[in-house]
Amino acid sequence: MNSVIFIVLALFAINILAAPLDDSKIAQIISYENENLGIDGYKFSFETSDGTKRSEEATLKNIGKDNEAISVRGTISWLGADGITYTINFLADENGYQPEGDHIPKA
Repeated sequence: MNSVIFIVLALFAINILAAPLDDSKIAQIISYENENLGIDGYKFSFETSDGTKRSEEATLKNIGKDNEAISVRGTISWLGADGITYTINFLADENGYQPEGDHIPKA
């Protein structure tokens, strides 16, 4: 009797695991650009079907000097669960990560 219950439960588990996934809620990439600028930097952007967008560009500052640093500037936006589109503009450089957005508290 226990072996019959085990076999039934095993078949039930296999059936659940073999069921096709509903990927209708998985965002698809609808645009993507990527440009390697060599050792001087890069830039890329993408947009997904759920409304997420990101773009970023990096440049190397003070090339060959003691204070050489990479500077990355970009924007990301997404649609929140509350239906509001949130956007962050940011700069990341030798002074750290510096985000700005209407929803981010200001000092």
